[in-house]
Amino acid sequence: MPYEPFKADRAKPSDLLKNLKREYIESSQWVPIDEVSEGLVILTTDPEWIQTSRVVNNVFSRSRLVYRVCSQREFNATLNLFFGGGGGGGMSSGSEMGDTSMDEMLSAMGGDEEEVDDIIQEDVSAAADNELVKLVNKIIMDAHRMGASDIHVEPAPGKGKTVIRLRKDGSLLPYIEVPSSFRNSLVTRIKIMCDLDISEKRKPQDGKIKFNKYGPLDIELRVATIPSQGGMEDIVMRILATGEPIKLNELGLSARNLETLKAVISKPYGLFFVCGPTGSGKTTTLHSVLGHINKPETKIWTAEDPVEITQKGLRQVQINKKAGMDFATIMRAFLRADPDVIMVGEMRDKETVSIGIEASLTGHLVFATLHTNSAPESIVRLLDMGMDPFNFSDALLGVLAQRLAKRLCKKCKKPHTATQEELKSLLAEYSTELMNCASWRQDANAAYKALYAEWVKLFADEMGRFTLYEPVGCEDCSGTGYRGRVGLHELMVGTDLIKKNIQEHARVAEMIANALNEGMRTLKQDGIEKVLSGITDMHQVRVVCMK
Repeated sequence: MPYEPFKADRAKPSDLLKNLKREYIESSQWVPIDEVSEGLVILTTDPEWIQTSRVVNNVFSRSRLVYRVCSQREFNATLNLFFGGGGGGGMSSGSEMGDTSMDEMLSAMGGDEEEVDDIIQEDVSAAADNELVKLVNKIIMDAHRMGASDIHVEPAPGKGKTVIRLRKDGSLLPYIEVPSSFRNSLVTRIKIMCDLDISEKRKPQDGKIKFNKYGPLDIELRVATIPSQGGMEDIVMRILATGEPIKLNELGLSARNLETLKAVISKPYGLFFVCGPTGSGKTTTLHSVLGHINKPETKIWTAEDPVEITQKGLRQVQINKKAGMDFATIMRAFLRADPDVIMVGEMRDKETVSIGIEASLTGHLVFATLHTNSAPESIVRLLDMGMDPFNFSDALLGVLAQRLAKRLCKKCKKPHTATQEELKSLLAEYSTELMNCASWRQDANAAYKALYAEWVKLFADEMGRFTLYEPVGCEDCSGTGYRGRVGLHELMVGTDLIKKNIQEHARVAEMIANALNEGMRTLKQDGIEKVLSGITDMHQVRVVCMK
């Protein structure tokens, strides 16, 4: 029987191994390694037994078989070469993944083979292939290491490649392209990880991956599958925030806003809203607020969809529409469960808002999020929903509108002393919204000078010079010039004048003028202050502020 030595550069025969699992090969002690003119080459440690048992003939019934013999150590080394070291379907070590480049991994999986109409069983066996398992794990680990918030898997019909993009600091970046032959098995693998129905390809599905079952990271991912054009399925995975919430002092609120917010949330009862578009950090802010008031003597109930951030001491409830657990039902239950503080993930309808107002008037502190553009607009939106203006004005403590702007990379941002033109432009943009204020109507010149003097005190150096920064780009920030994000805030407090405006159904413009008179700063004004502090630049502030 010819002896076959171990060859470290032997190519993996993917087409011969596609229906064979590592566990089976290890137990039966034979593996196909090549197809030559004499026939199919089978490597084994015990050729006599393998030949007499005719087990290989059952698997490769149509092929002529040629046997080669090797030692047990060489047989194991060949398996490790074909299937990756360490055996087993699920978990590969972090170091092994870190050492393998994405190109090597894709080439190990093979190229674009001819596409056949896959049946589900083939998808499942392909999804359990060790190379594919490692690929999905590496995608998730790379995304987490890069600080991405979402992973987008976007298959193309026909022979098109599956594009994978990562959302980092609010923008999507291309990551890799996977050959079309792995499209179905890649989607199936992700569905298996979050216990979704792999045969259902025509309806959207939602699930969750606890990644510590599959890899060395203790993170959770929220998964949404969406049927897309051409019979494809797109997948979007959100990497959920883990650990403790951000401390209130570290949220990036200006000193004025931080002081005001702490005063507002220390009230024993009332209604407080955080508003902004999807992905503007509303839930993160609310959890920071709850973390600030989370004491052993306080009972805090939260209703969220889904529960993304967990905190010790909070009693958190997940929305489940199938079981009839919507926001309104859960809030009614909370009122019977002796709460001090109630946090509602989102106030979408009249019923939920009505219960929130009722709860705040009966001695509870109620926090909620809203999808609106600015703080005064939120109030008008709620009144349009049909809220009673008198009850609503009594309940309202305040509204915090927020956006996330990209933060300049600390390592490569380039400083320069602001010119008079730049300062004039910033002052003009800052004061546009203040023109309706009483002090500006009476004497705009004096108000302008007072504003400049305040800026000198807060942001200038001893010589009265202002430093502005511009993006450059380095390795740390992937050449973009921005790394991380900073919150821009607009905090409107429910003062007597604002409550009077609510009762009188005042227009948004009047409400904004009154709030500015009482010291509110709009999102853009807060952004300009953060530009003067060197945290971001004016381009990013304009990108996220509507006006």
